[in-house]
Order: sequence, then C-alpha cells, then structure tokens
Amino acid sequence: MYFYIRSFFTKKRQFIRLGVIAALVFAVIALIGCQSVNFPVVIFNANIGTKVGQASGHIILSVFGNVDDSVLAAAKNGGITEIATVHTQVKWLLPPLVKTYTTTVTGE
Repeated sequence: MYFYIRSFFTKKRQFIRLGVIAALVFAVIALIGCQSVNFPVVIFNANIGTKVGQASGHIILSVFGNVDDSVLAAAKNGGITEIATVHTQVKWLLPPLVKTYTTTVTGE
C-alpha cells in the first residue's frame, strides 16, 4: 500500500514539472515570436507629398477588436485629399493572441 501511494505522488510531481516546463517553453516562443509583415503599394501617379496619415487597430484572439485601418481613415487622419502611396503593416505581438494592423498613407 505504501508503495502505491508513494508512486502516485511521484507521478504527480513529474506531471507538475512537465506542465511547468511546457508553460515556460510556450512563453519563450510567444515572446520571441513577434513578427511584422509590410505591404508597400503605390496607388496613384501623384507626387508623394508632405502629408502623412495613419490608421491602426488591434485584434485580440482574431475575434475581438474594433479596427478601422482603412485607406480612407488614414487619409482622413492626415488631412490628405490626393493619395500617392499606401503602406500596410501587420504585426503579431503575441502570435496567437494579438495582431496590430497599421495603414500609412502619403499624399497632398
């Protein structure tokens, strides 16, 4: 009887250690895994101009978020009426959890 009780607690400790190690590995991968993807696009045959506008937002768990990162929102934020270039950036802060979308517009 004593042997069975002791082996139960030994296995329990092993599972706890395994869980802690798995959590640490996941945390390291999540923190190292910050990524950024850039998409530069030229829209019109206009001068690049001096005005710059940005629009951005966050999405959590790919479900929750209120993101208006459209070209029109970025142009409105910069006071731009003639769009020359558009630059879109997607950044993963914690890869499965948080995404940030940013659109940058230049023009006059």
